[in-house]
Amino acid sequence: MLLAVALLFKAFAILLLAKIAWTDFSVQKITNRDVLLLLCLGLAALQLHSLQTGSWLEMGISAIGGSILFVALFPFWLLRKIGAGDVKLLSVTPFLIGGSNLAVFSVLLLVFAIATAALVKNPFLLPAGLFRHYVEHMDRKGVVPFGVPISAAAICAMVTQIYSALVVATSSGILNQLN
Repeated sequence: MLLAVALLFKAFAILLLAKIAWTDFSVQKITNRDVLLLLCLGLAALQLHSLQTGSWLEMGISAIGGSILFVALFPFWLLRKIGAGDVKLLSVTPFLIGGSNLAVFSVLLLVFAIATAALVKNPFLLPAGLFRHYVEHMDRKGVVPFGVPISAAAICAMVTQIYSALVVATSSGILNQLN
């Protein structure tokens, strides 16, 4: 039962990350409300995981990772190189994906950040409607929506977690016990 609730929390977090990505792409804004809701969903899922495994190590690694990310990125916000919403979102993602998946998240973030940088340098690679919207917005703001690759990397990392949890649950017969 704990597994099902934890997976439900992760599914809600994925939907919220998709909303954050779209909002950041369209208006360059990541609200505190969304980040706090993600933090609550991540903490709840981690707590359920801790109850299931009997170990609080995953939550401790996530807290350390989130703190390190916040401290490391805060100076970049002060220098106006990254937005405050991006710093907060990156600081919350270790709670969403857990400490054991931080390496997967980091690799995915690197891939998505490179893709975003390529699109910023060559926006003609976008479809016509998005190209026009993006170019108009970039002319007005002149900023890069870094919340999009952060959200995409977190979504991919969480989907792999959900998939592996479901594979383990079906192979061990846990899902048959729920029915």
